[in-house]
Amino acid sequence: MKAAVLHEAGGIPRYEDFPDPVAADGEVIIQVKAVAVENVDKAIAAGTHYASEKYVGRFPVIPAFDGVGVLPDGTLVGFGDIRLPYGALAEKTVVPEGSYVPIPDGVEPAVATVMASAITAMSMRTAAGFAPGETVLVQGATGVAGRLAVKVARLLGAGRIVATGRDDDQLREVRALGADAVINTAVSDEVLAQAYLDARGDGYDVVLDYLWGRPSEILLRALVPRSFAFGRPTRVVQIGESAGPELTLAASSLRTSGVEICGAAKGLDPRTMDEAYRQIVTWTRSGELTFDVEKVPLSDIETAWQRTDLKGRRLVVTP
Repeated sequence: MKAAVLHEAGGIPRYEDFPDPVAADGEVIIQVKAVAVENVDKAIAAGTHYASEKYVGRFPVIPAFDGVGVLPDGTLVGFGDIRLPYGALAEKTVVPEGSYVPIPDGVEPAVATVMASAITAMSMRTAAGFAPGETVLVQGATGVAGRLAVKVARLLGAGRIVATGRDDDQLREVRALGADAVINTAVSDEVLAQAYLDARGDGYDVVLDYLWGRPSEILLRALVPRSFAFGRPTRVVQIGESAGPELTLAASSLRTSGVEICGAAKGLDPRTMDEAYRQIVTWTRSGELTFDVEKVPLSDIETAWQRTDLKGRRLVVTP
């Protein structure tokens, strides 16, 4: 079969022949239809992610650990839990029986690979208890997940949406998607702190944080009252760390600001996950929620892997 083959940590996958997978007892062969290539896939392939050893522990190996494909009986499924060295970026892969879920009718494979990014945005409801009419701040709104978060916030009935990013052109696109105000974080600390205050209106009820690092540190510092006040609750949901894995958190940022911080997994259980997934599927089928994908053939993996021009579109590889 043809596959994207990685020969060393930090290398570029190459389009090559690779031995077909053979299913052992309790395994099933999947014909791959679409694979979303995300930053986490590149970090794992580079050997810089904590899961690198699990997914690229030996070479040669095929990168990416999940995707959408077809079972031997023709059922379209989303799959994971691949068995090394057979990652998802290939014509075929092998997974344990049951390590897949059916894709709903009416959802094409390329879109199905990106739906998980929209589900993270539903954490504003599952983790933060979002209510219609509340103000939502999306930290990191120019990326794929951030743009979907703006759309989801609007669909859930947000009263006001504020979005941040580092590129004015992309921020204008985010405003067109439904943000009421945008903030460019590529400014000095003082200017950024004031921008957060100027855009907050009556206050941020929910913050979806795909950034962490410097922008979130400045935000939390800016929310500390300048004088005694009963802090308005601001529920911060930590989702990503594209601006940095750490920040310095002053005690006053929690003691007097009304800020509450939780992870995106808060409130998740089989029931809430199913509800979030069903809602995303409903919006997708109706056309209310759209996904910006850049589809490329597997044969172009070397060029596609190195692309930096996607600007809010998800790279989806199709064998």
